[in-house]
Amino acid sequence: MPAHDPSVRGSSAIAGVGGAAGISGAGGGPGGASGTPGPPVRQALSDSVYEDIKARVMDHEIAPGARVGIEALARTLNVSPTPVREALARLESDGLVVKRSLSGYRATELLTRQGVEELFEMRLILEPRAAALAALHADEGQLDAMEATLEAMQAHPGPAGPYASYRDFAALDQRFHDVVAGAAHRPLLADAVERLHSHLHIFRLNSAQDGGDPTLDEHERVVRAILRRRAERAEEAMTEHLTRSLERQLSRFAK
Repeated sequence: MPAHDPSVRGSSAIAGVGGAAGISGAGGGPGGASGTPGPPVRQALSDSVYEDIKARVMDHEIAPGARVGIEALARTLNVSPTPVREALARLESDGLVVKRSLSGYRATELLTRQGVEELFEMRLILEPRAAALAALHADEGQLDAMEATLEAMQAHPGPAGPYASYRDFAALDQRFHDVVAGAAHRPLLADAVERLHSHLHIFRLNSAQDGGDPTLDEHERVVRAILRRRAERAEEAMTEHLTRSLERQLSRFAK
């Protein structure tokens, strides 16, 4: 099969990525992209409350391990308890809150150094293989989606400042990895990658992100290998990206 040239393909696909609101709800759960949408007004309120509470958790305004009170949040956000409950159910599926009997919801604790190492251990098992398979099996729509997501990341602010300022970048980061995994045409593999919700845990761990993150360059190398149908190189590029990302995270623990 002839090689695909990223310089020829990318711009026409950018519209397929969708806006920030569509991306950030892609994690599934009630009201997510995979669910059945409710009435437009109620769905907009549900999404707004979800994003508001998520930002409070990501920015540690709701501290790691702290109890998340439904009634208190409803009063703060000037909404009924129903959209708050719906939002917390979605956040539980994201791994950002946990529900315990008798004590209600609590924000999850931050990853420890060991937790980061275990997360990346799982990613290094799953994602390089997914990239290799994507190079062999990705269809044209999936190749377009990879390029479009990469271009969208280049157009959004990088990881710096409070969560509200970089949530689009974070969501696109996760979307990129999900699209690559989906292009492997191995549903169980793709589901396992998505369920890690790795971007949320990593971005939350580093609430004040550094600038100059080389993620985009590393993503581009993965995409180029997949477009050229070079499975071995795609696997190597993904392994290199995850290994370097792990090193960056561990260096923050050292600081």
